[in-house]
Order: sequence, then structure tokens, then C-alpha cells
Amino acid sequence: MKKKIQFSLVYRDMWQSSGKFQPRKDQLERIAPVIIEMGCFARVETNGGAFEQVNLLAGENPNEGVRAFCKPFNEAGIKTHMLDRGLNALRMYPVPDDVRALMYKVKHAQGVDIPRIFDGLNDVRNIIPSIKWAAEAGMTPQGTLCITTSPVHTLEYYSNIADQLIEAGAKEICLKDMAGIGQPALLGKLTKAIKDKHPDIIIEYHGHTGPGLSMASVLEVCNNGADIIDTAIEPLSWGKVHPDVISVQSMLKNEGFDVPEINMSAYMKARALTQEFIDEWLGYFINPANKLMSSLLLGSGLPGGMMGSMMADLAGIHSTINNIRKKKGEHELSTDDMLINLFNEVEYVWPRVGYPPLVTPFSQYVKNIALMNLLTMEQGKGRFVMMDDSMWGMILGKSGKIPGTIAPELVALAKEKGLEFTDADPHTLVQNNLEDFKKEMDENGWEYGQDNEELFELAMHPEQYRNYKSGQAKKNFLADLQKAKDAKMGSKLSVEELAAFKHAKADALVAPVKGQLFWEFNGDGECAHTVEPFIGKEYKEGDVFCYIVATWGEIVTVPAALGGKLVEINAKQGAKVNKGDVMAYIERAQ
Repeated sequence: MKKKIQFSLVYRDMWQSSGKFQPRKDQLERIAPVIIEMGCFARVETNGGAFEQVNLLAGENPNEGVRAFCKPFNEAGIKTHMLDRGLNALRMYPVPDDVRALMYKVKHAQGVDIPRIFDGLNDVRNIIPSIKWAAEAGMTPQGTLCITTSPVHTLEYYSNIADQLIEAGAKEICLKDMAGIGQPALLGKLTKAIKDKHPDIIIEYHGHTGPGLSMASVLEVCNNGADIIDTAIEPLSWGKVHPDVISVQSMLKNEGFDVPEINMSAYMKARALTQEFIDEWLGYFINPANKLMSSLLLGSGLPGGMMGSMMADLAGIHSTINNIRKKKGEHELSTDDMLINLFNEVEYVWPRVGYPPLVTPFSQYVKNIALMNLLTMEQGKGRFVMMDDSMWGMILGKSGKIPGTIAPELVALAKEKGLEFTDADPHTLVQNNLEDFKKEMDENGWEYGQDNEELFELAMHPEQYRNYKSGQAKKNFLADLQKAKDAKMGSKLSVEELAAFKHAKADALVAPVKGQLFWEFNGDGECAHTVEPFIGKEYKEGDVFCYIVATWGEIVTVPAALGGKLVEINAKQGAKVNKGDVMAYIERAQ
């Protein structure tokens, strides 16, 4: 019999790759014992990028959820792990050193054993400090290679990074095939190269199923020495997510590997519970397209984890582009047309921005550049017209070293704008600020929390945490949920729900996130740099008021509240707005 292979259940990423939100604390407490009962998982992903942020957006305390979810696994001897974005930690933009160092102390105290530390550019400068802090906190640091397929991402390239991470103290290496476009043959050779040189290093493979290569990759890495395979369970396996543990177990068992048996009765219980969570409310935020695999992803290389936000962004810009085309007397584009155009544009943009691995946040940045290019090309303005500070930061080297070469046209554009490239260590560009957050906690009379976990939450997700503490997050979430239910089910608001909805929607149109604002009005497609809104414009409930490119890269659509007449404008085109800034006032329709 061949070597023993263990399985990990990526329960957080199953939801992250399917929709917007994560299960509540009470739901996580219900599913944990059933996962344990399945008897086949040596590890479970219990936290990580977006998990805490989206729980705050739902008005939930994520620290309570993490502790509750980890506890039964800790007691059962099942390792828990989290996804850690290195320089960005648990969010989409850089985190100061003092907050990053605190994170590992907090997460270890909450019951998380292993941080999977990655950097979207594979820049070891963004990973090595986290390896050190994690080890000092008593965690087992897992260094991560973000896998993609390009002329610069060779076997030698990845082997060299693995050597540096292991030398820095990583006890494990994860091959993070976030888009599922890693070629099986290369992954097998890479696994063997690492194992031959570092036989005691544990290797874990994480591959999304989007374009359909991951099962072949699982077989290749296992035949070359991998130890642990990330898997999913129905009803959130396959599609843009991960292979189902049943199929992986069957394939490896028949290949002669020593794999654990699956308690199928418990599997069906976990499957039913997960479906129950979907039916109750989580399904309202899942795009059905995320349940489908697509070979089209091979060309663009976009990861499964961002498909939900991408489809939402695409829907927001789709009508604008069609309105432009209609005005020009051209035929409208279908959703499929738009998707292909976006994939093609990503293929155009990606090499020109230096082949950054398309993983958070750089997948969002590259996608957003491509999306904005589609819009500005329709307007006859050409490419690379609308790029915010985050997109430029990636190109200029502020986030880390780009693997490839920036195209001359972008170098020239940067020079024209007076922007400078840098090779500085990215973390030196971010000032420590934990003391400022302590002061804010003290001034508000907020408790730092057990093991400083509440202080950490404010420092990591300041905008979302403040909204959570004020209660506004819960109100906004209930309004969003009701809107999603109405759109999907055609249901009507109850008196209580209508009151909650109206209370959440004020006459002042407030920026929901920090970012850069741009407009789209009258359905004529004239947005971005030309047309401002006008006083007296009438909006219907649900109309798009404006868009904000958030600091973490997402394009956020801002609705015109309950509709009415625009009576005051407080923000200019292209303005940088902070979360909570009043952009305009709408006199509510009677």
C-alpha cells in the first residue's frame, strides 16, 4: 500500500467560493460535531480571509463564532487552520506589523492551530514576518505557494520560494491552486522537488475545481509525495469550489493509498445541514453560476473564490454598457457575451501588469482593470483610463515585487501621471497603528475582549467593526436579505420587516465603504469622467445611484435608497470617500 493521505475540509472556503456570507455561530456549532462524526477529516478550515469581515457585515461577532467552531475540533484532536493573506492578513489591503503580530496571539488563543500564510505576488517579504510571528504565538506556520500558469511561473521559480519559506521556519508548504489552472504535471514535479529536498516538510494541496483540472492534480501531487488534500462536501462541492471528499477518497483508495473511511450517515447529515443553511438565508447570496464548472477559466485564470463578486460587478456594469451600445445603434450584449469579453480582457491585461497570481487581492485588481477597460472602450476612451490607488499600487510595486515585467505603455502612463515605481519592502510602507485603536476603544468604553480579540477586530476591520458596534450592520444586513428574498421569491415585506428596512435606509445617501466614487445616470452610459448628477433627478427604489471602487478592490453598487428626488450633492466625480460620508440627499417619494 502507498503512503497515508489525510483530508482537510475547507468549510470556510466552500462558502467563500459560493457566495457572500458565512454561516452564523449557532449554525457552525451544529455542523461541527457532524463533521467530526464523519471520521475522515484530520483538519478543518475554521477561519480566514473574509470570514470575519462578512460576519461583521451580517451584524455577528466573529470572535464568538471562531471560538465556538474551533472548540469541538480542538477537543477531538482535529487540527484547525485559517487562511492568512500575509501583508493583508484577513482583509484586502495592507495591515500594520503590530496588528499582524497580534493576530496570531488572538487566533491561537481562539483555537486555530495553523495559519496558511500566502502572498498574492509570492513575495517572501510579505510572508516571512508572519511565519515568525505565528511560530512565536505557538501556531504551526504553513508557507504557501500561489499556483498559476504563466511563462514566469516555472518549477525553479516555485522551488526557490519554497526553499526560502522553509528556511524562514515554515513547517508545512501549501500548494494553493486558487483558480484550478495549475497544470497537473507541473504540480507533481513541484511536489517531488520539495519532498526530495525537504522530506520532513508536510505538503498540502488546495485546488479549486472551476476549470476541471484539480482531480488530475490531486492524483499527481499524491503520487509525488503530498500528505494532505483539501476537499469539500455536497451541496457546496464542485462548481467553482473544491472536489468532493467522496470522489477524492475513491480515486486515491483505488490508486492504492492509505486513506480514511467516510461515515456516510454522518456525511448525509452534514450535507442536509449545509443545505438547510442555504435554504434558510445563505442561498439568497449565492450566484447559481458558482455551482457550474467552466473551462473558460483556463484562459483568464480567475479564481473560484472571487466568482461571486465578479458576477455581481459584471451585472452592475452590464446595463451601463448596453445603454451605451443602444445609444450608438449597436446590438446589446448578453450576460454570456459580457463574461467572454471580460475573460478576454483579463487575458489582455494580465501579462501587461506582470502576471501577478490571480488571487486576493490581485485577482480583484486585475479583474477591475479589465472591467473598467470594457466600459471606457465602449465610451471610446481606450484602456487603463480608470484605475484607483489600489490598482496602481500593485503595478508600482507598493504591494510587493511583480513576478513579470510591466508593459511599456503602463510605465509611460505612470510617468505621465507622476507616479513612481518602488522596490521597498511593502510592510515598511505601512505605519503601526494599534495604539490608535486602543485609544478609540478607551474613548468609546469598549472592552478589549478576551485575549484582546475585540481590539484586534477593530484594528483589522475598522469600518465593519464600527458598523457592527453601532447596530447599523445588522439593520443593513436585514434590508439586504429582504431585498434578496423579494428579488428571488417575489415575496412581500411584513409590517415589521418594512419598518426595519425603512429604518435602515435614510434620506442621506451614505458611502457604505471607503473608496473612489464614479457615476452612471439616466441609463445613457455616460459615466466615470463626464456626467455629474443633477439636482431634481428622480430615482425609483432600487435604482443605482453610484459606484464606489472600495479600497480592497470590490466595485460596490450604491442604490438610491427608497427613491425620490435628488436635492443635494456632496461628492464630486472621482472623489475619495470614506465610509459614512454623506454623498447626497434624496427627498423621499411620497
